[in-house]
Amino acid sequence: MDRRSFLRKGALGGAAAAAGSTLAAPAIAQESPQITWRLASSFPKSLDTIYGGAEVMSKMVEEASDGKFKIQVFAGGEIVPGLQVADAVTNGTVEVCHTVGYYFWGKDPTWALGAAVPFSLNARGMNAWHYHGGGIELYNEFLAKQGLYGLPGGNTGAQMGGWFRKEINTVDDLKGLKMRVGGFAGKVMEKLGLVPQQIAGGDIYPSLEKGTIDATEWVGPYDDEKLGFYKVAPYYYYPGWWEGGPTVHFFFSKEKMESLPPQYQALLHTACQATDADMLQKYDMKNPAALKTLMAQGAQLRPFSPEIMQACFEAANEVYAEMEASNPEFAKIWGSIKDFRKDWFGWEQVAEYNYDTFMMRQNIAGQL
Repeated sequence: MDRRSFLRKGALGGAAAAAGSTLAAPAIAQESPQITWRLASSFPKSLDTIYGGAEVMSKMVEEASDGKFKIQVFAGGEIVPGLQVADAVTNGTVEVCHTVGYYFWGKDPTWALGAAVPFSLNARGMNAWHYHGGGIELYNEFLAKQGLYGLPGGNTGAQMGGWFRKEINTVDDLKGLKMRVGGFAGKVMEKLGLVPQQIAGGDIYPSLEKGTIDATEWVGPYDDEKLGFYKVAPYYYYPGWWEGGPTVHFFFSKEKMESLPPQYQALLHTACQATDADMLQKYDMKNPAALKTLMAQGAQLRPFSPEIMQACFEAANEVYAEMEASNPEFAKIWGSIKDFRKDWFGWEQVAEYNYDTFMMRQNIAGQL
């Protein structure tokens, strides 16, 4: 069965089949109206993985609706700047955006929890929490107050720690460093003396090249290679402890979503979940080769030291305690994530960790 047939039968089939037994064709057509929406992405077109997620979703929806439901995709800056896309949905400029919730943490840190926060869950853990741990529902309780309805629409997997002009060996090396870092990971790093900068994807390279910033993080090898950071900041650190499994979201106008026919709403849910899986699969396929290419081009791979990791973990816990004490909505969602996080990493250690580390040792020994 092809994808188009599957999506149509899964999302539209139930309602259409029931209607078809009792209604004439014109009535069925009325239930599937011609609709065109606009989607504002936070990302540049050059990033075919993360920007491409919106195109994947749009194509699925159009194909499965026989062209009756179209979503036009616009890159960051084409309608509004990349960091203003959620506002564009709220104020009615567009019907939907494709972005990452932590971009808007300055409005309320609760925004970040649906995406990624330091030392949270990895990609599989986030998906488990979202789809089967009540995460989507909890996040939408918060988003409803912004006039939005959110569905996961991608994940990058654990990200890299970023590109630095100089080696970072101790916590003291972070002091005074100007770094583009997304989400409120910057608030954690501020406690260690780093100066965080929030800059949209398309503006990072010029800032790094001109020396406006000393370091940047983005996603991982495949996207980073496209953006060329290795040319001006050769030290490539890992892991990106602030983004162990960041979820990219589609944020819909809640009013517009609820006004859709039920079959279109079901189709959006199906297409968004398919896009969510598709993006992670693409990154998992593309990152291994891209890392080898980057290293051949002169990237210097470096791990964050245990000292830095521990200091950042402790700083993150201080920030969380402050947030929980002052923000009940943050505390509710973070509490849910924390409860699951304990069990999740306990289970990861039993099977996945032991299998993965054995296979990695075989790879190091040249046995694969």
